[in-house]
Amino acid sequence: MAIKLYLLLALVSLAAGNVVYATQVTLQNRCTYTVWPGTLSRNGAAILGDGGFALAPGTSVQLTAPPGWSGRFWGRTGCTFDDAGNGNCVTGDCGSLKCAGGGAPPVTLAEFTIGSNPGDKDFYDVSLVDGYNVGMGLRATGGTGDCQYAGCVTDLNGSCPAELRVMDSGSGVVVACRSACAAFNTPEFCCTGEHATPQTCSPTQYSKMFKTACPSAYSYAYDDASSTCTCSGSDYLITFCPAGSS
Repeated sequence: MAIKLYLLLALVSLAAGNVVYATQVTLQNRCTYTVWPGTLSRNGAAILGDGGFALAPGTSVQLTAPPGWSGRFWGRTGCTFDDAGNGNCVTGDCGSLKCAGGGAPPVTLAEFTIGSNPGDKDFYDVSLVDGYNVGMGLRATGGTGDCQYAGCVTDLNGSCPAELRVMDSGSGVVVACRSACAAFNTPEFCCTGEHATPQTCSPTQYSKMFKTACPSAYSYAYDDASSTCTCSGSDYLITFCPAGSS
């Protein structure tokens, strides 16, 4: 692996005399096109990467997540921004280069909750609950525990059913694959109303299709058992268009 991540980078705070542990998250673009990662931090946590930036093919960016950080990353495609950062994207759009909120579905997500103290577990996953727009792999490096690989290597845009496809209006190419919830907006597919519990919201033919294609990614709201990953003391590598995806 070209990028070396260092486990539990210790940042010494001279003022407090304490050691502050940080997690390194590297975003790598193996696509043949530019991806504009978006970032969203929850609960007032530090905003990583200023909320969004451009990532050219073959390049990478390393970000530092403080202890207890929680948030998500996603890839935007087909973006056009002016010098002030105003513009839009064909998929994953948030309204500007530096996102102040989440990306518009359908979008592939990498989600994290980093442990607050050394030895605490991190929780992470790759989710297709909001649909799919670009292949994504998420690998823990140097940690202890299960530290599973999460991701969606398969190109779901190429196999997306007609009723879920999002087409680029200019080229007519499939640029994203919607979730069944977004496409049909019914309790059965959205796990709402009478289907709002794990017992009453079962996999559907669409979530099963996502799961078959991407076994280590969340396929619907209650897909926790096979999709939530844990690791302690790890750094993380997020790859757009990992090997095997287009």
